[in-house]
Amino acid sequence: MWKDYSSGFIKSNKASSLSIMAAALIAALFLSFLCTLFYNFWMDETARIILEDGDWDGRITGEISELQLSTIKSFANVEKAVINNALSGAKGTVVDIYFYNRRVAYQDMPLIAERLGLEDNAVSYNTLLLSQYLIHDPNAKQPPMLLSLYLVVLVLVSFSLILIIHNSFAVSMNARIHQFGIFSSIGATPGQIRFCLMQEAAVLSLVPILAGWLLGIALGFGVMKAANLLVSQLPQRDNMLLQFYYHPAIFAVTILASLFTVLFSAWLPAIKLSRMTPLEAIRNAGGLQLKKKKKSRLLALLFGMEGELAGNALKAQKKALRTSTLSLTLSFFGFSIMMNFFSLSTLSTQYTYFEKYQNVWDIMVTLKDTEIENFGLTEKLREIRGIQDCVVYQKAMAKVRIPDSWQSDELAALGGPAVLAGQAESGATDAAAAKEAGAWLAEAPIVILDDDAFRAYCEEIGITPRLDGTIILNQIWDSLHSNFRHRIYVPYVKEAQDTVTLLNAKQESGQAEIPVLAYTQTVPALKEEYDNYTLVQFMPLSLWEKTADHLGGAEEDTYIRILSENRTDPAGMAALEQEVSRLISPDYDMVSENRIQDKITNDLMIQGYQLILGGLCVMLAFIGIANVFSYTLGFLHQRKREFAQYMSVGLTPGGIRKMFCIEALVIALRPLIITLPLTAAFIVFAVRASRLNLSEFLPVAPVAPIAVFSLAILGFVALAYYIGGKKILRCSMAEALRDDTLA
Repeated sequence: MWKDYSSGFIKSNKASSLSIMAAALIAALFLSFLCTLFYNFWMDETARIILEDGDWDGRITGEISELQLSTIKSFANVEKAVINNALSGAKGTVVDIYFYNRRVAYQDMPLIAERLGLEDNAVSYNTLLLSQYLIHDPNAKQPPMLLSLYLVVLVLVSFSLILIIHNSFAVSMNARIHQFGIFSSIGATPGQIRFCLMQEAAVLSLVPILAGWLLGIALGFGVMKAANLLVSQLPQRDNMLLQFYYHPAIFAVTILASLFTVLFSAWLPAIKLSRMTPLEAIRNAGGLQLKKKKKSRLLALLFGMEGELAGNALKAQKKALRTSTLSLTLSFFGFSIMMNFFSLSTLSTQYTYFEKYQNVWDIMVTLKDTEIENFGLTEKLREIRGIQDCVVYQKAMAKVRIPDSWQSDELAALGGPAVLAGQAESGATDAAAAKEAGAWLAEAPIVILDDDAFRAYCEEIGITPRLDGTIILNQIWDSLHSNFRHRIYVPYVKEAQDTVTLLNAKQESGQAEIPVLAYTQTVPALKEEYDNYTLVQFMPLSLWEKTADHLGGAEEDTYIRILSENRTDPAGMAALEQEVSRLISPDYDMVSENRIQDKITNDLMIQGYQLILGGLCVMLAFIGIANVFSYTLGFLHQRKREFAQYMSVGLTPGGIRKMFCIEALVIALRPLIITLPLTAAFIVFAVRASRLNLSEFLPVAPVAPIAVFSLAILGFVALAYYIGGKKILRCSMAEALRDDTLA
């Protein structure tokens, strides 16, 4: 059959063959691209985890002797056990454990701890690294699922590609039902028909699959280069640049997945075709059939008779166009949601971070494991040229008892701390224990400022600078009458007490009675959030040194907030950050942040996310558009007969062109009409959830990108119909109407 029929059919029906070859090329290209991209993401993420956390599988912390170390090594699945000298110290010896078979790490580590006589909390796992190999903690409520998500996306894309290629094969095979009916009547078996069709599919798809594989690799390499261009604009970019990887296993997966996708897509219509009886096949006229006639009233009203005919044609081809409609709808919906989400996220971040802190801090330095009283470079910092203001501070935690009589009248009228903002935000630690003996036990965070900064803060709020007391932030969020975006505060306590008794947050016996210098609703310019905290205590370093032994609760790190004289120059800010680092880093373990560079990094990250997610939306749109091209070219034979019949009863070529324009318009606009109400609903919901006003979002709404995306879809659909219509209008009406049983 191949020599006598299949090869001749392929040569005589180039449009149908090209449709199948294009579908196979698209399938192989997308599968190769996704496999390449996901493999590189996996390799890069794995390398990053190993660089930051190490390549160990499990870790034991405790008093580990040489004998116990040998016991660990004696386990059959333990490849090696190494003492981590960098982490070992007062808390015990840290041993990094490597397994031959990582998949049983969560089963073997508890057994090792039990053998050593250690508690379960002595065991820790390299969770992120293990999750890269699809090994998850069975007890974790939310294990890392990024790699699993990649695989799910790959399966979904493969399923989508099966749909589009299936349509291409179905179009080609359905056009030959009449012919295969004749073959069956002269003795061809269903098996021979299936083998013939699968043979054609293999021959037509082999070269496109190989070409698509190479193009997919090239596209993946291009995406890596584009990502590196974005990363290259970041500071400390050497450790963030992406490397390109490829593995023979990726080639095998790509080729096998492509072959499976193509052959399975061809198998489905081949099975259906081979099961038809010869009589059913011979009686098939090959034209478009509308099972249930319905009037397209809207199209008829707008476009007249051509609109009615176009509507009927679209209904008859509904199944063939299902993939394109679904793909275009999902692509447009995904693109519009993505663009609106990032616009809303950018707007929210701008309000809550960059605009909020643009006059608060420019450079933040974190001194690791350093107490504020042990930092001696404050004066030298303030002498650095370019620094307008500098504050050194540390945070601690204490508690305070608040009798009902001390609560403000405004707070009492609203129902008290528990009713107003909830236990966590009001500072209450427990519903039963928080209210005892007529008093609330509330958290009282402490911010310890260096003495000069505290004096400046006293002047800012209008009191005489002193170093022997605390300033209390006297406010609590009225969550009943405001939202988190536009908060309304009321006084927490009556501003009558001259002293406050702070309690040790961890020990019941420790406490200190401290003079209150002032109650205020003005906070110092620090990179701190006070929205959900109440009764924050701002105190000078001199006072903290006297009370630290009683209160304790200090955090391990100290912070330095720096305001620059020129806060709009990225190069100047970077130079100032380097100057600060040169002064501090020789003596202290420090990490610094640059507000302007954070803004640049944030913008580049959003661009990267938009590039990747937008690429996926474009891929979905490409699948839909490719299906439209496949449909217009593949149904050419059947539509020639259809339009010849129309012309025989008086329809002009201009009317046929009008029909094509109407069909293209409906196919392109249908996804938009379906999606726009959903997108509008999402925007309203997201804006309300973000506690923004619609008038704030509308000026930054991504109208232009969505319009360009829509016009691109409309343009490609119109192009597909233009090519198909041009071929049909060139055909002879008599040739189209003749009996083409053996064509």
